[in-house]
Amino acid sequence: MKIDNKCVVSLHYTLTNDRGEQLDSSAGSDPLEYLHGGEGIIPGLERELSGKEVGDKFVVTIQPEDAYGDSRPELISQVPRSQFPEGQEIQPGMQFNAQGPNGETQLITVKNVEDEHVTVDGNHPLAGEVLHFDVSVEKIRAATEEEIAHGHPH
Repeated sequence: MKIDNKCVVSLHYTLTNDRGEQLDSSAGSDPLEYLHGGEGIIPGLERELSGKEVGDKFVVTIQPEDAYGDSRPELISQVPRSQFPEGQEIQPGMQFNAQGPNGETQLITVKNVEDEHVTVDGNHPLAGEVLHFDVSVEKIRAATEEEIAHGHPH
């Protein structure tokens, strides 16, 4: 069976950036499982997986526009330190959820902390990154109607 829409795919992967730093990996754990065509993984990787079969192994480079997009400067801002709970220690690299302008949950990363202001970034942590995937296709099966309706494997 070849990977196509409405297939549940299991794969092992290692993700690195342009500096060769490992960002994520499924090594030593269960394979990643996703519904092909269900937008459960980044578009560039899903496109590269189309047509692959069990046992296929490959390395692919995904540009930001086919992953998490470019870093958008308008999502980086300074907020008054007073916006954070009094006594809470805030450090660069901390992440928290905030409510976005349309009520959606948005992941925010602290970039810099000063006495009066905190610089926060609403971009995805991998925005602007060129991503390198080393992939091994482990299993492919037809998705159930329930999985298709829910947009993810069960």
